[in-house]
Amino acid sequence: MSATTEPVAAPVAVPGPAKAAGRGPWRLVWDQLWARGSARFGLVTVALLVLLAALAGPLSALGGWSPEEFDKRAIDPYLGGLPIGDFGGVGTRHWLGVEPATGRDLFARVLHGGQVSLLIAFTATAVVVVAGTLTGIAAGYFGGRTDAVLSRLMDLTMSFPSLIFMISMMSVAKDVNRILLMTLVIGLFGWPGIARVVRGQTLSLKHREYVEAAKVGGARSWRILAREILPNVSGPIIAYTTLLVPGMIATEAALSYLGVGVRPPTPSWGQMIAESISFYETDPTYFLIPTAFLFLAVLAFTLLGDALRDILDPKAGRS
Repeated sequence: MSATTEPVAAPVAVPGPAKAAGRGPWRLVWDQLWARGSARFGLVTVALLVLLAALAGPLSALGGWSPEEFDKRAIDPYLGGLPIGDFGGVGTRHWLGVEPATGRDLFARVLHGGQVSLLIAFTATAVVVVAGTLTGIAAGYFGGRTDAVLSRLMDLTMSFPSLIFMISMMSVAKDVNRILLMTLVIGLFGWPGIARVVRGQTLSLKHREYVEAAKVGGARSWRILAREILPNVSGPIIAYTTLLVPGMIATEAALSYLGVGVRPPTPSWGQMIAESISFYETDPTYFLIPTAFLFLAVLAFTLLGDALRDILDPKAGRS
């Protein structure tokens, strides 16, 4: 748990002496995180993927190709448009090869695809975390009828066939911003999980001494929630947020794979994997490259999230 029994609420509970060597709790979290090999791998990989996505435009220009630019000289029209050369046309001209039939540069497309996939994953996660945190804190702190209504809403949302609804919504809503729609639709069904976690944490905190002292001192409810409750549930929220991201990446990839995600020519990893299925026997490189990026992203965020959960919310990690 991230709560404490001291009169002043600590922002996060960290195993070990919080004042060791004059370091704050977040510095201790960083030290423990960096000491774990799996977490270190996840952290470095996540930072690298985010950097590549953020710099997709300049890096594509450095490679000499835009993601929508065709290179007919890189494919063989007499072999069904297969890339010329080994490993899908990998070489100095195209660093990761080209897309069959079109000759579009895979290096540029996988970078821009990562930009779209990570953007959707991060924004959908933000929607989920904000909605889930506000709902969970309100349900746990106010209790009574508020808790009953919000808890039933959580149960209803979690019991809804979300994937079918996502596919239906994405299929019907055609003339809209697909990235915005995917963010909202994915976020719509993701908030109850974190809301339950925050609600449970809030229930265990609202009768602590420092909360009661704030009430006696005349503090308003919103001030107690912001100053006393929220800092003490921040640890589990951060850990849960990191574990949410790989699920969001996979959901975006699944929707794009099913053809109801981002529209061509805008690339995403899921869309590239779907398009590569037709060529996996003749050009396996086209299939392996976006799959490898998707696998690394999900693995890195999962390892990082597991480590953060063990450090920030050790009881949840043991359960």
